[in-house]
Amino acid sequence: MALNLKVPQAETREQRLGTIIQWDGAASQLARDSAFTHGCQKGCDNGGRRLCEASTPFSQASMCAEQIAVTNATIIQESVVIQHSPIGCAASQTFTCRYYRDLAERRGWKLEDPKAICTNLIEQDMVFGGIRKLEETIREAWERHHPKVIFIAASCASGIIGDDIESAARSLEAELGVVIVPLYCEGFRSKHWSSGWDVIEHGILRRLVSREGKKQPDLINVIHLGGPDVFSPLLAPLGLKTNLVMGGSTLDTLAQMSEAQATVTMCFVLSYLATGLEQDYGVPEVKAPLPYGLADTDRWLREIASVTGRQGNVEAVIAAERERIAPELERIRKALAGKKGFVAAGAAFAHGLLVVLRELGVEVDSAFSYHHDPASDSGDPTQDTLSNLVDGWGDIPNYTVSPDQHFQAHAALQRSKPDFVVCRHSGTFASLAARMGIPVLPIFYSNDGIGYQGLITIGRAILRVLPRRRFYEDVSAHSRFPYQKWWLEETDPFAPIIEPA
Repeated sequence: MALNLKVPQAETREQRLGTIIQWDGAASQLARDSAFTHGCQKGCDNGGRRLCEASTPFSQASMCAEQIAVTNATIIQESVVIQHSPIGCAASQTFTCRYYRDLAERRGWKLEDPKAICTNLIEQDMVFGGIRKLEETIREAWERHHPKVIFIAASCASGIIGDDIESAARSLEAELGVVIVPLYCEGFRSKHWSSGWDVIEHGILRRLVSREGKKQPDLINVIHLGGPDVFSPLLAPLGLKTNLVMGGSTLDTLAQMSEAQATVTMCFVLSYLATGLEQDYGVPEVKAPLPYGLADTDRWLREIASVTGRQGNVEAVIAAERERIAPELERIRKALAGKKGFVAAGAAFAHGLLVVLRELGVEVDSAFSYHHDPASDSGDPTQDTLSNLVDGWGDIPNYTVSPDQHFQAHAALQRSKPDFVVCRHSGTFASLAARMGIPVLPIFYSNDGIGYQGLITIGRAILRVLPRRRFYEDVSAHSRFPYQKWWLEETDPFAPIIEPA
């Protein structure tokens, strides 16, 4: 389905892809059901009905799309973000500030706090409207910081009262002469936070990508979730220059995306941007599996070489990389023999980490995915990461989809009883696993497992974590959970939430 970049609001992931956030069963069953819902992405017809989604009676805690959109707008250089919301929505800025300063240190930017302002909507604004307060805040943001772009993030509150953010943005843009980009990320619009990525990417595609630049024959866009540049060492031998976007970008890197020869995406939660670049700017998206594990990294490099016309030395690059890591990979495999792992992360990233663990020889029978997209924006079968995992590495018998609900995660870990956990988002699942006495490897920057070196990076990190079991057992001995005894012993994440008779 084509993206509609002519309208200011992005369609939610539920509308475009049929995203679900509650499910439990075998990964092979979910892959089959997804194909039945949206077609197998290889040309067959779909079954004409949506993927069945499980349900639970309550939600403990989660993020929302507004937080994702605001965070990723705030870490764009020379920007100011205005949250048109009650002050409580701005609580996430404590995390964003830490994130921005860490990026600044790693990338050599000026070490400073990001620039974000909240309109602080109160009860009176909910009755009489908050648009005048928003206009005053935009002028204040311009006077204080003179940014090159101002983002306005909508909220549940501003969405409910129907403030006309679009008209305010156009009026103030003409008055001040600065680009103003509204972001429609009201939390109630989507049931999963990943829709926030689509919102910020929709705004970038509409307003910040240049339509006037000249093609750069050696430039390739790499869209990633954030972290160190592990891509240049892989792509430079092919004569390619990396344009690293998202996860902290300058306005120049965003503008020149239209000048690249191709785009690769490191997680298909970011595929909206790559699809939009191909659709509206003629920059082809590389259709290949994500580069996790040896075989898929080989396929990824070969497809990049094919799309950019650089097949000449790609086989030599692959052979050299495999030879380089072979001795250390063998040592790690021997050290991890007989160990059992557990993965918790977003959909495509979870699938990539599962490939890495099985490539390292680790037993994995359970995983916890924070959401599931039955299809990708491109509709290309090579981007069906769940089917690629099942077809290439075997089934995951206990595959749970849940938006990071701790009571479900507790049951899933009780069912698996792993030797260690590898998880995305260090502050939630990691703390739960630690309190259950399980050694845990939290991954904040998702680039760590990518490519040939990613196998070594993740393998070494697991070997550093495993000897700390005694520490985690001490943490568990002094931890208490807010559950009754019968739920603490439960191993079904979707068991009825009622005490057995």
